[in-house]
Amino acid sequence: MKDLTDLYRDHGDERLPPGQRETTAFPVLSKGETPAVDRDEWSLAVSGAVESSRTFSFESFSELGAETQRQDFHCVTGWSRFDCTFTGISFPTLAEAVDVSEEATHVLFSASDGYTTDLPLADCMHEGVLFAWEFDGDPLPDPHGGPVRVVTPHKYAYKGAKWVDGVEFLTEPELGFWEKRGYSETADPWREERYS
Repeated sequence: MKDLTDLYRDHGDERLPPGQRETTAFPVLSKGETPAVDRDEWSLAVSGAVESSRTFSFESFSELGAETQRQDFHCVTGWSRFDCTFTGISFPTLAEAVDVSEEATHVLFSASDGYTTDLPLADCMHEGVLFAWEFDGDPLPDPHGGPVRVVTPHKYAYKGAKWVDGVEFLTEPELGFWEKRGYSETADPWREERYS
């Protein structure tokens, strides 16, 4: 298992970002209702500035090479959960599989409920950005984004799309759901970048 719980050292001396409180709970926060997405019917469409657009089934996606990571989870609403264990495919692994164009600078994630969020490609290439389908050894529950969600331990969690079904590599930024509503485009918890 890869332990990324010390990544905060890249940002300062405190594991708990400013303005956050630690919890052992895992609250559910979403923009709306939980969509019904069956793992056997789930797919991920990868498009945009790549050499080979692809659509993965869960089986073909999982064959890219899964890994398990221990990482911390920071919600923009003010809570953090330490030592979460997620299993899935790292973003760098996906990027290698589709041969990203040199022109790509940003990534737009989309989800089954219509949610979108954007991150610079450089931030997505962080080893902790994971398309996760297991949480603490069990299948990721639907309310937390199952069958597959993105986790971003170096960003507030709204940068990690639940029920992810699309990844578009962009040549310029595009505001996502919360970013259009005034949330930070950079979302660094240690700088308290909650709002733009």
